[in-house]
Amino acid sequence: MSQAEDATAVYARALQALYEAAGEPIGAEITRQAAAQRPPLKVSASSWSDWLNGRNVPSDERLALWLVTYLTARARNKTPGYSPRPKAWWESTRKRALAERRQGARAGGRPRLPRSPAALDGPSPDAPPLVQAGQIPAAADCFQDREIAERLRRAAAAEGTVVLCQVLAGMGGVGKTQLAAAYARDARERGVRVLVWAGASSRAEIIAAYAEAAVKLGVGEREDPERAAREFLIWADTTTIPWLIVLDDLHDPADLRGLWPPASVSGTAVVTTRRRDAALAGPHRHLVHVGIYNLEEARAYLRAKLGALAGDQTGDQADQPAAEEVRELDALAEELGRLPLALAQAAAFMIDQEIGCARYRHLLAGKLLAHTVPETGGLPDDHQRIIAATWDLSIEQADRARPAGLARPLLNLVSVLDPNGIPATVLTSPPARHYLAAYLSAPPLDTTETGPEADLDVEVERVDQALRVLHRFSLIDHDRGALHREVRVHQLIQRATRENIATQPDLGPELFAELAHTAADALLAAWPDAERDQIGTVLRANTTTLETSTGTALWEGGGEKTSHEAHPVLSRAATSLGESGQVSAAIAEYTRLHATATRLLRPDHPDTLTTRHHLARWLGEAGDVAGAATAYQELHTDRLRVLGPDHPDTLTTRGNLARWLGQAGDVAGAATAFQDLLTDFLRVLGPDHPDTLTTRGNLAYWLGQAGDVAGASTAYQDLLTDYLRVLGPDHPDTLTTRGNLAYWLGEAGDVAGAATAFQDLLTDVLRVLGPDHPDTLTTRGNLARWLGQAGDVAGAATAFQDLLTDVLRVLGPDHPHTLTTRGNLANWLGQAGDVAGASTAYQDLLTDYLRVLGPDHPHTLTTRHNLAYWLGQAGDVAGAATAFQDLLTDVLRVLGPDHPDTLTTRHNLAYWARRRQEEVDDLSGEGS
Repeated sequence: MSQAEDATAVYARALQALYEAAGEPIGAEITRQAAAQRPPLKVSASSWSDWLNGRNVPSDERLALWLVTYLTARARNKTPGYSPRPKAWWESTRKRALAERRQGARAGGRPRLPRSPAALDGPSPDAPPLVQAGQIPAAADCFQDREIAERLRRAAAAEGTVVLCQVLAGMGGVGKTQLAAAYARDARERGVRVLVWAGASSRAEIIAAYAEAAVKLGVGEREDPERAAREFLIWADTTTIPWLIVLDDLHDPADLRGLWPPASVSGTAVVTTRRRDAALAGPHRHLVHVGIYNLEEARAYLRAKLGALAGDQTGDQADQPAAEEVRELDALAEELGRLPLALAQAAAFMIDQEIGCARYRHLLAGKLLAHTVPETGGLPDDHQRIIAATWDLSIEQADRARPAGLARPLLNLVSVLDPNGIPATVLTSPPARHYLAAYLSAPPLDTTETGPEADLDVEVERVDQALRVLHRFSLIDHDRGALHREVRVHQLIQRATRENIATQPDLGPELFAELAHTAADALLAAWPDAERDQIGTVLRANTTTLETSTGTALWEGGGEKTSHEAHPVLSRAATSLGESGQVSAAIAEYTRLHATATRLLRPDHPDTLTTRHHLARWLGEAGDVAGAATAYQELHTDRLRVLGPDHPDTLTTRGNLARWLGQAGDVAGAATAFQDLLTDFLRVLGPDHPDTLTTRGNLAYWLGQAGDVAGASTAYQDLLTDYLRVLGPDHPDTLTTRGNLAYWLGEAGDVAGAATAFQDLLTDVLRVLGPDHPDTLTTRGNLARWLGQAGDVAGAATAFQDLLTDVLRVLGPDHPHTLTTRGNLANWLGQAGDVAGASTAYQDLLTDYLRVLGPDHPHTLTTRHNLAYWLGQAGDVAGAATAFQDLLTDVLRVLGPDHPDTLTTRHNLAYWARRRQEEVDDLSGEGS
């Protein structure tokens, strides 16, 4: 058997395949499972690495059998269909490998030089004594053998690798030094003969460590450190003695110019740094991102460190179930962002104070970070700084990097937004750039910018450069390829940054309020009219975080404003919920905003009244049309009292009240109310005011709904003439009026004219608004409908199918426009002859309406009506009659006996009940 095919290599390949089929459990998990056996089994990380990489096989028969059994059981669960090797094969191959290794040792064969210290089997009896320069940090109490540590060992030990230096990069506090220290201790125990541990915060420190190693090796003189350092690197490049170099906490990659450890098969190097510069990568170097603990690692650390304190097991809680303890541990881990340094300092504080998780979490929620960790003299594990100060040095260095002066204020801005993802458009918006400009002393890079933003000192490109600086120093993650979530940041970096601002003497509150309003203005500036690709979800999450992290700052006015008021971004986020189809969530959010406005402002404050207006609107949109009308009636009473009858907000409330009266079934009352309102708008605001023109449009609509179709057409024609004169042909209101006029042309009987008008309108809407604007999509839907009304039912169905594809892409599956388009498509499928397809489509649509809007929403009731109709058209006359009977019960309850929809439902029930009776009569006749 050749060396490539010896039994050790065969065993390793099979073990590697079994390990992968088992889902690659981390080494720490295998170690824990082995230790839980009775009697316990011992699997060290280095032994496990040796077995996987073909440097050895288990010598203990019981351990080998357990390992194969454990991995095989996992493989059957993780990889269905996996076919394991028989246990006899594993045992025979293992014994053959052990025999071959003993035979090779007797023959005096010399092993190959290892690729890394992890590949050593331990020092040989004639090995030179250990030479160590620098002290390896002591192991942290309850150090976790993390999944990433296993990956480091495997990468370093892999045969044939050319990666001889691993650069561990990550933000401060993730445990890079402890990982490197554990790696170094393991290498020392396994046989490395020269070990250099060097602090790397400056070039001088690195040179001093190399020089010390050179002196101890006898290849350099202490009097000339730089020359001694060069001699040490030459020695490392040419020796056959295994060595390891660890450069801890590299501050500046430039400090390693000419000092990188050599690429030699005799040794390896580990570099830890907060930096992520391109200069850290290179030939024979591998950049490894070190992140936070996973939840299992964080929980295991806290449980090991805290013992009984983990679950507050005192007094009556001593017998609490293990599940409650796990919940508390997990909650604490998440609140500390699973950051190893934060968990260590929190655990030390809890032990010192003899408090458990629940009480500590309460303290953490109400105190500064600096007050929830031990004092500097009592920090655990040789920590140098408390958690709140961990990133100070990185921020200072980043702020000095080009573009100088932007990193800190940009991090301030990031600190109040969503840690899980901030759109770059928010941070490069005009409000954000204005804010950053105040921190610059240097002139702008680009003075050629013209237009309304020419006074900005910070260009978009410079902000992007500052984001890259923060990314390089591991203070944020900046991923240009992440849609709408380009910037992410650890929550404790955010909290430490905010607390640093808020606690600054004199200026803290002022700076914090400015920061809150800048972030809110930036969110508003980045908020698009048409939300696509989850941008609304991301911006709403950022708004929620902003309000949570800044307390009442968004309710206190900003800039030069002295009076308190609600920032518009709060209302924008709530409205975004409703516009995305989450009407119940919009109601809940506006209910909360109203309670907050009442508490922080006053019941009669304009913003409180405006919040009531929005709440009433979404009550109506959710289907509670009577509740909306009542809410607007009460709001109108208060606005009359507070603002007077002629205030624009009072008049607007009257318009909304009129609308919801009509939606509740009183169409004649709505038309009369709008007629009265128009009289007052003309008197107060004049004939050409936008609100006057809008009221004329509403009056025309309700005239048509009340049956005066000709009057509606004439009113819209007159209104269009005035819109063209006042606003011009391309204004959105002008285009909307053209659409309304086309609609009422069709309702008046001119269906061909309506189709032609919508076709002409679509051309202009595409030119002015673009293909994905909601008004463009609505115009396409209207055109499809009137094509069908004009007789082209197949064309209508095809047009709605094409429209649905685009609406799903632009607005998402649960948006009201998407659901409406699905209903229209179902209708025209039926009109085109596919009655079974129409029934199925309406049934699927009803399922989603019930989920999104609930059973009593008008759209849900309308869909039930349409489903019942097409069931009858498909031949299920009895099913249609039953469906209309059930629908009538709910329509009477929700809308009342006089609502037009109730009357229509009663009519349809009578029709299908008669058809069912006719079928019964026919069957009786056939049987007689």
